Amino acid sequence: MLLLAGCSTVSTVEPAPTRSLPPLHSLLNTHLIDTDTGQYITAEALAERWQNVDVVIIGELHGHNGAHLLQARMQVALYPHRPQQILSLEQFNMDYQPQLDRYLAGELGEAEMIEDAQAWDNYRASYRPLVAFSAAMGVPVIAANAPATVVRCVGRQGEEALGAFAPETRELLPEDPFYSDPAYRERFFGALGGHSTNASNQLENRYKAQVLRDNTMASRILEALDAHPEHQVLHLTGTFHSENRLGTVAALKARAPDIQVRVLSPVVVDNPRAPGFDQADLEKGDAIYLLAPLPPEYVNPERMKAAISEQFAKARDIECP
Repeated sequence: MLLLAGCSTVSTVEPAPTRSLPPLHSLLNTHLIDTDTGQYITAEALAERWQNVDVVIIGELHGHNGAHLLQARMQVALYPHRPQQILSLEQFNMDYQPQLDRYLAGELGEAEMIEDAQAWDNYRASYRPLVAFSAAMGVPVIAANAPATVVRCVGRQGEEALGAFAPETRELLPEDPFYSDPAYRERFFGALGGHSTNASNQLENRYKAQVLRDNTMASRILEALDAHPEHQVLHLTGTFHSENRLGTVAALKARAPDIQVRVLSPVVVDNPRAPGFDQADLEKGDAIYLLAPLPPEYVNPERMKAAISEQFAKARDIECP
């Protein structure tokens, strides 16, 4: 579930298993690939190409060092072309926007902001450079995700859970909070090993929580553009929310059909010494970036099960109204 965390024009080029790309010797190394040509492109060239679009979405593998470095590089590369920039983050929940704003205004220190805004545990290692750059340049930062308690209660009880929350909480959420693209629904249930036509109530509720996040992020992006005309939004999110232009991207296009969105998606290579990609990878975005695989988290399956059980136990501590 942590991973879950429209159509694009793709190349007819049939890429070879490897395209003479240098090895990915480090987790920090990435290779950017233009999906129109299947060829390597620099971050600076991609930023110049995308300077006039409304929204740039960079999908990430949460906690991958290379993904977060690439995000920071793209932010800095885009800025000279469009100093009217907005940073939008799945990694902050919208009900903590005031605390994030206080930090940007210099009224909170970083440790205070991390505590008060309930920043993700990997904030310092992953998102600090982007938020610090925004603070230094006067770039607005948008807490884009839905309130965590609402998402978790919908994941438990389904969309009916919204009715139990206070009006002021419900008013934070977008209109049509459960809009869903059929292709995204099939992809979600396929990723969980199920089928959308005969999904259990538990899986159905999880899907409702997933699309609640997507619709909230789409709504927050559009609100930011309304509040800051002529700006460009750089939105960071887990890759499942944007890959193949589904999820948040589909929700954006449903709300604003004319909006120009570009998607940059990660691809983990099989062999970092000879990195390659295939045609299906090119369909994941308007550009992709290649990453070396992370080290395995567990060798002992029992320890992995215990860690997952602990995560679920923490989630059960939240009380739904």
